[in-house]
Amino acid sequence: MASTVYPMGTTVYKPGKCWNGYTVFQSRMNSPDAAAVLIDMNGNTVNMWQGLNGFPNKMLSGGYILGSTGMRDPKFGFQDMLDLVQVDWNGMIVWKFDKYELIKDPEHEPTWMARQHHDFQREGNPVGYYTPELDSYADKGKTLILSHKNLQNAILSGKPLLDDTIIEVAWNGRVIWEWLCNEHFEEMGFSEEAKNTIYRNPNIMKSAAGEQGDWMHINSISWLGPNKWHDKGDQRFHPDNIILSGRSTNIIAIISRETGKIVWQLGPDYFASPVLKELGQIIGQHHVHMIPKGLPGEGNLLLFDNGGSAGYGAPNPGAPAGVNNALRDTSRVVEFDPITLKIAWQYPSRDLSVMGPLIAGMLFSNFISSAQRLPNGNTLITEGATGRIFEVTSEYEIVWEYISPYIGGRVELPGNTPGPAAPPRKSSMVYRAYRIPYDWIPQVDKPEEIALPDIDISEYRVPGSPPAKTGKITPVQK
Repeated sequence: MASTVYPMGTTVYKPGKCWNGYTVFQSRMNSPDAAAVLIDMNGNTVNMWQGLNGFPNKMLSGGYILGSTGMRDPKFGFQDMLDLVQVDWNGMIVWKFDKYELIKDPEHEPTWMARQHHDFQREGNPVGYYTPELDSYADKGKTLILSHKNLQNAILSGKPLLDDTIIEVAWNGRVIWEWLCNEHFEEMGFSEEAKNTIYRNPNIMKSAAGEQGDWMHINSISWLGPNKWHDKGDQRFHPDNIILSGRSTNIIAIISRETGKIVWQLGPDYFASPVLKELGQIIGQHHVHMIPKGLPGEGNLLLFDNGGSAGYGAPNPGAPAGVNNALRDTSRVVEFDPITLKIAWQYPSRDLSVMGPLIAGMLFSNFISSAQRLPNGNTLITEGATGRIFEVTSEYEIVWEYISPYIGGRVELPGNTPGPAAPPRKSSMVYRAYRIPYDWIPQVDKPEEIALPDIDISEYRVPGSPPAKTGKITPVQK
């Protein structure tokens, strides 16, 4: 059971061991008072863009930030953002996309929407976080956007579907490329049991508009970008190809930008070979991407393996209908070679002897969350459900930790019923956080970096609580 009282803000900071910079994340996700927040290493707020949702928020050099100005009424749509915008340091919108679909919801005026959800990338940097060799464009270029479309596919299911689409949008807002996930169902290698389960229940979501099957629930997309595998001649890893994460299916896939076909895939079966068994079952994963050139581990895949429950297949005691039939109550961040599937690094380590105190090795967020490789080899991890963001070295030392103090927000989980009946969460959840260099923000001076002393939690008491070493000590007589 989680504690009800715990510190917030920066709780651990060892400047000499960190890759120091600013950290951007969203606060109060999807609520009316949502904001994008930029903090320094000591947790001081550098800027807050009030009213800018983040699914996620991403920074561009020059002090620009990407996000959304709002979301669709959840009574009629599931996780649809109204638009995707680029905002300057002072909150002015300098770029906007919302012309994907004209939505005519009851009780609302017809509205053009981007229907963006979970991810996007701006041309110039394939993964949207800092790397010394690649920089996203702030004044030109294509934008890769993950969106939704309502449709039906009688082969996949008899139910209406909420399908995932990937689009490329030119700087002028014109959609120049589109990929629909349902059209590639037969390429994904589902067993007959899984196909039967999906046909009956493709992860049904209920709303005032009726039932829809969020069957794949893609939650991250990025270009592969320049990489050593393509340099060696492997066309599956062409820089323009796109890697995606299907949360509800436990599938990771790379699609060809040229043909749309799946050219590399992991899952849904993680028991098909000894190598897959050694990698281990991946469940409900988020933020799958290839570590870009210029960073330690370049060419490996990095992801947050959430655990919780996901997948389709045979019924079991935890999933009597066969939906969400893979179950695990722990999370891990895992980095592995996409050719051999050998694990290069994992947090927590499989070798618990290197983890130190047990509490330092605990990790669990059954939804949202992310991982970013930093230039010094450290990894920035977002344990989203708890609002915890921390930086860990390759040797498993936590050198920075921050707990978001922004309570509230809402998130619709797979299997939940969207709408007014779903109240705001009394949590500080963070969808995804990014570390950026100081020089990306020329509007302010570099902040002072103040190390925090190590805290002996066995001695720590809140005001009004007695000190640790008081009271009578009575030895037991043997």
